[in-house]
Amino acid sequence: MKPDTRLVDIAARRFRIAVILTAAIVFVYFGFILLVAFDKELLATIMVPGLSVGIALGAVVIFVAFFLTGIYVRWANNHYDAALNDIRGGKA
Repeated sequence: MKPDTRLVDIAARRFRIAVILTAAIVFVYFGFILLVAFDKELLATIMVPGLSVGIALGAVVIFVAFFLTGIYVRWANNHYDAALNDIRGGKA
């Protein structure tokens, strides 16, 4: 039995978005880790009393992870789930 081309297309789109978002978080996370490893002086710079660049960038890494997860969830809810529902014939 040959797979439905619509199912193959939506699976390919899901794979592409997953690769893009994964690459983005890997870039952000490993960029932060490389800064920790090779530029401790920059991360130790105090921006305001009690807040260093390292702490601020660590918070940014966490925010980016939540943001990218939100992008995926929104895409999945608006496109992926709707496409699967159409393939199933409108049955949820």
